[in-house]
Amino acid sequence: MSIKSKFFNFFKIVFPSSYIELGIFIFFITIYGLFGTYLAQHYRIIFDARIPWDGYFSFDNKAIVMSGGSFERHPLSYYFFNWIRELAFYISDGKTGSNFRLTLAWLSNITISLSLIQIYKYLKNIILLPIGLNLLIVAFFSIFSTNILLSFTPETYTYTLFLLVLFNYYTAIKLRKDKKIAGSALVLAGVTIGGLTVTNIVKVFIPIAFEKGIFKSWKKFGNAAFRVAITCVTFILLYLYRIDFKYKNILSKSGEQYEKFSNVKSTPTWDMIYSYFFGGSILFPSFFIREKHNMKGFYYKALFMDVYTSIIPYLFIGLLLGLILWSYFKNFKNKLVQIIMLSLVVDILIHCVFRFGLHTSYIYGGHFVFVFPIMLGWLFFSYKESPKMMSFFTSVIGIMFVYLLLNNYMRMWEFYDFVNQFYR
Repeated sequence: MSIKSKFFNFFKIVFPSSYIELGIFIFFITIYGLFGTYLAQHYRIIFDARIPWDGYFSFDNKAIVMSGGSFERHPLSYYFFNWIRELAFYISDGKTGSNFRLTLAWLSNITISLSLIQIYKYLKNIILLPIGLNLLIVAFFSIFSTNILLSFTPETYTYTLFLLVLFNYYTAIKLRKDKKIAGSALVLAGVTIGGLTVTNIVKVFIPIAFEKGIFKSWKKFGNAAFRVAITCVTFILLYLYRIDFKYKNILSKSGEQYEKFSNVKSTPTWDMIYSYFFGGSILFPSFFIREKHNMKGFYYKALFMDVYTSIIPYLFIGLLLGLILWSYFKNFKNKLVQIIMLSLVVDILIHCVFRFGLHTSYIYGGHFVFVFPIMLGWLFFSYKESPKMMSFFTSVIGIMFVYLLLNNYMRMWEFYDFVNQFYR
């Protein structure tokens, strides 16, 4: 295949490639954009130079934009956010005012809207669902709390969500055709996905284990091992270059981060897993406000999510998880389903088993929420020959969509009241 053809195929995968996809993209970029634009023009919540972290829901907007975040968790995001920051400064004439915030918000808006296009492409081209179901699932996914927040939030999670969905769609195309994943694509995914959040690099290697005949042929296994090794070497060298080859800092800083973010005992573990890790990334709970300071004498109000206080949200999340597990066991022999679920298992191990950041695990939704719409798609696929079951699942998702929309709409009004009161 020529370079020109590869370039064309790349753009066809990443961007809308049909009128329906273009319509979806324009719709969501408009809906998300209206709220993000209003926030950027009238409030300081998206970027305030005085607030280094935790202005809302533990997102580190200012720290991420200005430095790319901590090197032990975000080893290469420094370079990525340099480009974003310089673009924002260029548009705003070097100031951090409304135009600066507006640029950051619209970059996030475009990225999340493209993530929804990737979900639609996966449902349409990989799972082969009809257009109506694709639109329902995409609409349902679009109002997850993670997508709403990341649509105007300049954070690593915003871009990680897009890259993870894009990579899973690309690998699904390859594996459906029994082709191997290109070494160049693997290196690029490792550097970008792992560079933004180091633990996510594990997810880049999961699809390799499902290439056809990889464990039956030494030649294929050796080729896969070589591609993985090249990716690891490239990533490690770039990582070490980023920290001037002071590799001991990685272990010490990582240990400090683990101790800091894994020993919070204010809420029962089961409730943090349910309300924060699964729930908070999908269905907004209630909020509470804390007073914080920037270590330089400036005090400010910060907004956080609480655990659920009513039975209905618990039932909603329980029902959604039940549908996901139903889909998993119904499609257990499907390698594409195994890849998606193993990706989720990585995050469950990190946050739920090892408890890293469990008390604010709702912010990590960008690493795994894409699993839910894809698995719902596979659930519909497994019952494509049963009209009654298709109608049943459509009705269930429709009812859940209405509840999710109403709940998250009301919670976003609470968020607006917060920024209106403290961040004008």
